[in-house]
Amino acid sequence: MEGQVTPTTKPRRVKPAHLMCGMPLWGICGAILCSYLAYVSYAHVRQGEFTWSHDLLSIVTYAVWVLLIAGLISETCCLRERLFFVLVFANFTLGFVLAVWAEAPFEMVRKVREISSALWALAAIASLVVALSPGRTTSEKKADV
Repeated sequence: MEGQVTPTTKPRRVKPAHLMCGMPLWGICGAILCSYLAYVSYAHVRQGEFTWSHDLLSIVTYAVWVLLIAGLISETCCLRERLFFVLVFANFTLGFVLAVWAEAPFEMVRKVREISSALWALAAIASLVVALSPGRTTSEKKADV
């Protein structure tokens, strides 16, 4: 028969080992943003400001970030990047829980603010490690092809 269509198999998608390693811009941006968020979180603790926003926009924003970061965790194979994304995921998850939980005890909110400050600082350090770590070598890139 003329013009027969032969079935083609779709090539499997290969997950890249690194999303951020070897590209210092992403690690530096992550470190700057996490440092800023650590500072803001610490400022809340220092000023004794332990209230949390419970409006719908905040809840949806936290939910979107939690889903996005969960997706990034599942897409990376690099331990350094995964550690960074897990720290950010933990922070956004804490934020989401407190945004949904309007009746959270004051002491719990205060403790979460303190933990959040530490987690953001750790995420900033992890991001710097990612920024300064080498990416894939040329032999690894050739193996992916």
